[in-house]
Amino acid sequence: MDVSSLEWGITLGVTIAVLLFDVVVIARNPHEPTMRECTVALSFYIGAAVAFGIWVWAFHGQTFGIEFYAGWLTEYSLSIDNLFVFIILMGALAVPREYQQEALMVGIILALVFRGIFIALGYQLINNFSWVFYVFGAFLVYTAWKLIESHRSGEEEHPEDNRVVKFAQSHLNVGTEFRGLKLWWRDNGIRVVSPMLIVIIALGMTDILFALDSIPAIFGITQEPYLVFTANVFALMGLRQLYFLLGGLLERLVFLSYGLAFILAFIGLKLVLHALHENELAFINGGEHVPVPEIPSLLSLGVIVTTLVVTAVASLRHDRRSARENVGTPPGIS
Repeated sequence: MDVSSLEWGITLGVTIAVLLFDVVVIARNPHEPTMRECTVALSFYIGAAVAFGIWVWAFHGQTFGIEFYAGWLTEYSLSIDNLFVFIILMGALAVPREYQQEALMVGIILALVFRGIFIALGYQLINNFSWVFYVFGAFLVYTAWKLIESHRSGEEEHPEDNRVVKFAQSHLNVGTEFRGLKLWWRDNGIRVVSPMLIVIIALGMTDILFALDSIPAIFGITQEPYLVFTANVFALMGLRQLYFLLGGLLERLVFLSYGLAFILAFIGLKLVLHALHENELAFINGGEHVPVPEIPSLLSLGVIVTTLVVTAVASLRHDRRSARENVGTPPGIS
């Protein structure tokens, strides 16, 4: 994919401008956004992603357009799953609703930074070591299995129990008062650290873990760094509004983990097939390429869209059925 310096410059400039605009707006008026605010902003970001995909399709070709949409949907679905962890984190660390926007904004900026670093590292790896596709593929299949296991066991995630977070809490003089993004101040000559700093540390550690899943997944769809970066940018933009807009709806998507596990396993399989096709490992087929079929981008997009639709419909139907059963259950009987 031939991407000019001008395209990269405009993309990075617009991304930074949008982030700065969000930071300024939120810093001036920290509040819990209304449903209308969230809907308008989310519609804008989704519309921008769709328009960008059309532009890629028109100016760089159908294949790259399909790869962008497949990558964006994959990253977006993973981001939605990540919102569960954000909700747990905000509740566990008792972040006031009016300051949650600021915390999420910092979390999104950190996510972009970490993913940018992982994208650069991943691109260097796949360009110099074709065997890394085996590693990425195996890791995604393992992640898919862990998702299913954690869902079956009902095991809850506790990002606030991270060792780095616990270390910060025990070694810093953490106060109880939130003052927006003011992270420390002096009280009677003693430096007090805002609990917001602990929230930011927890979000940062969570972002690193999320990047470990999402970057191999997107490289399984496209190896074009421009598409990998823009798919991640559009997946993260609007995540803050989605957090407030969906809220309780996320808890109703009971089969989301299964859908994401299937998508990750599918992409993992695609990566392994690609690795076999490009094989250079001496102990596999004598170091020669293995003539296996590769999964085309259009099929990948179809599988991802179908899985997400089936997952959402099945989850909502299950939720409605459970609600009807609970209504019909006499009081005192469970």
